[in-house]
Amino acid sequence: MTFEIQQIDWLRQRLQQPLPGLRAQERMMGRVVNMPHTVPENARPSAVLCLLYPADEELQLLLMKRREDRTAHSGQVSFPGGRYEQEDNDLQTTALREAHEEVGIAPSHVDVLGALTSLYIPVSNFNVHPFVGYVPTKPQFVISEAEVSYTIETPLSNLLHNDRKITTDVSSPIMPGLIRQVKAYQLEDGTIIWGATAMIISELETIMKEYPEIQ
Repeated sequence: MTFEIQQIDWLRQRLQQPLPGLRAQERMMGRVVNMPHTVPENARPSAVLCLLYPADEELQLLLMKRREDRTAHSGQVSFPGGRYEQEDNDLQTTALREAHEEVGIAPSHVDVLGALTSLYIPVSNFNVHPFVGYVPTKPQFVISEAEVSYTIETPLSNLLHNDRKITTDVSSPIMPGLIRQVKAYQLEDGTIIWGATAMIISELETIMKEYPEIQ
């Protein structure tokens, strides 16, 4: 059994146990709008896919850069995902459908390992449900040019190191005059990952650091 498969089998089992949740998300907290005390009843359910796959002898994590369209998350780095539609059987179906529409990942190819903790995004009123998936080979991406500028592939282990974490100034496309200082991940090429995506990664990072051979 390869090291990557050992990690995936371990992660599948770990995601069935209690999650670190908000405590882990808050390590990379970054919001331009303050979090309400409770999730609003009219929050829009949505889902994202945190896709892992082997390449260059280690697990890669798929991200993407959204198109500049002046919406709440315009131009940001995110996971494939979007809002729940009535024809979706459940939120896992939403995550898989959106990943197929945005970057061409066939739902039937994805082994869904489990879910991470849901996260409310005040600026867009989305309640996001992250699902962790795995495909055994690097996908051939087919990008929706209307929604995605390009895909970003980064080794999962790269995000576990403290030198990938920074504090930086950001603003939302719908609130350009409001500058907030937030915690973020910075990739080697300078790409900044902040907001809900960084908070989701932070929970996944916290979980993966429990794996004894990833330090």
